[in-house]
Amino acid sequence: MDMPFRRWWQWHTAKPPIVRCVHWLLVAALVVPLGVWAGLELSDTSCAAGVDKRGDDDECTGVTDGAYAFNDALRPVSARIKAENDRVTRGDKPYATIALMIPMTPGADQRAERVEVLREVQGAYLAQYRANHESKEEPPIRLVLANPGREMARWREVTDQLAAMSASRKHRLRAVFGFNVSVGRTERTIDRLTNDKGIAVVGGPITADGLANDARHPRRYPGLAKVVPSNREQARALTHSLRVRPAQTFLVEDTSESDLYARSLRAAFRAETKGTPYAPEQYDADKVTANDFVQMVNNLCDSKATTVYFSGRPRALSHLVAALGKRGCASRPFRVVTVSGASTLALDPTMDWGAFTYGAGLTVEYTTITHEDAWTTGRPPATGGSADDFTALGRLVKGARRDSAVGDIGPTGLADGRTITAHDSALTAIAGIRNRVVAKDQVPAQDSIAAAWPRLHGRQRVNGASGWICLNGHGTPYDKAVAIVRLSPDPRRHIQFEKLAWPEGKPPSAQCRAKPE
Repeated sequence: MDMPFRRWWQWHTAKPPIVRCVHWLLVAALVVPLGVWAGLELSDTSCAAGVDKRGDDDECTGVTDGAYAFNDALRPVSARIKAENDRVTRGDKPYATIALMIPMTPGADQRAERVEVLREVQGAYLAQYRANHESKEEPPIRLVLANPGREMARWREVTDQLAAMSASRKHRLRAVFGFNVSVGRTERTIDRLTNDKGIAVVGGPITADGLANDARHPRRYPGLAKVVPSNREQARALTHSLRVRPAQTFLVEDTSESDLYARSLRAAFRAETKGTPYAPEQYDADKVTANDFVQMVNNLCDSKATTVYFSGRPRALSHLVAALGKRGCASRPFRVVTVSGASTLALDPTMDWGAFTYGAGLTVEYTTITHEDAWTTGRPPATGGSADDFTALGRLVKGARRDSAVGDIGPTGLADGRTITAHDSALTAIAGIRNRVVAKDQVPAQDSIAAAWPRLHGRQRVNGASGWICLNGHGTPYDKAVAIVRLSPDPRRHIQFEKLAWPEGKPPSAQCRAKPE
């Protein structure tokens, strides 16, 4: 014992038992709370109300009304969502809540994904703003952001949070929208929301054919609606536009069975290239190397094909583009075609833009949900969409600054379609909720929302910025417009609009109603 403590101990032990007991109680009163406080500090996993670090995760997942920003780029738009939500909740009318559910915490090296997340959150906010400020319909709309984490690792916990909000008289959650990648966890999330929790869902840029209801499986996901054409529909629109003979086509495909997007696109492109004399070049996305694509291009050079249908994710497509930029048959031009997943390539810092001007040239074309020039240039058709519908959103985007009513929402952009798609999926969710209102100052019941989807066509269609959204009886869009765009090495504008295209080969009629099955 050191000297001060020894003296205290001698003094303490000389006291009567009752005094010694009081001494120890005083020590406990001081030490125990400090220990508890330290333990709570070490084990505190809360990031904000409704947002936590779960398990060994270093990222914050959960649901916020905008009070918490899931990444730094989202701070301006999150603040605007919070302000609009506060205005709605302080009002005298009952409100309904919608939730944007997408991964919102991309890694530090995922530049393209960070931009995508920002633009999708911006699109959701702008739809909320329009619903509350440019429409007299009710109920007012409250928007929350649901982050299931990278690769949707915490989908189950966040889904359960949303289910509790659906049952809450305070939150009155009535629809979940978004979902920006067609993978197994997305499928499980939608299945749990619709089948287990009875919550209406509006899919954003998810294109896998199996992530939908159809004539064979009309109740696969009860309450699911979609606003974008499936891979099969996009492939049909692409082929109508290309007018290429199967004998001139060459297929490169990802053989993954677990990736719903790749599997669905593979089936769609096999149908479109039926009759090609060339067996498909196949790869496994988990094992493929850049050298594999060099060898595929060698086989392409040995063929007489001019058009390459590519079935796979953007990362693999960038490898194919780089290999084509070093091809031995430099005197031959090639065209690579695919669907909307390619939109991230314009933001890929590793993209080999020199490949586009190598030799006789390379063209990469793909269908995308829309483009900022789709309805405002050339001579767009009289049906299927309009410049006015697009301009209504474009005006808000251009006016989004600190001193405007919309407010500062961070750097904006419409070329890749992410803002537009999130806006249109939110607009569809809002239309579904408001179409079920039967009495003033009433928020419709959760189990009634799905009944709105088969009504959203004809006069009840959703006039999206991407074009008309006319749902069939299964909640999927009929003859939805897609934009054909091409990638350009021009750094001022990497995504350039070419034309509108349609799964049915022509725009829908004014009735915008699906054909009988």
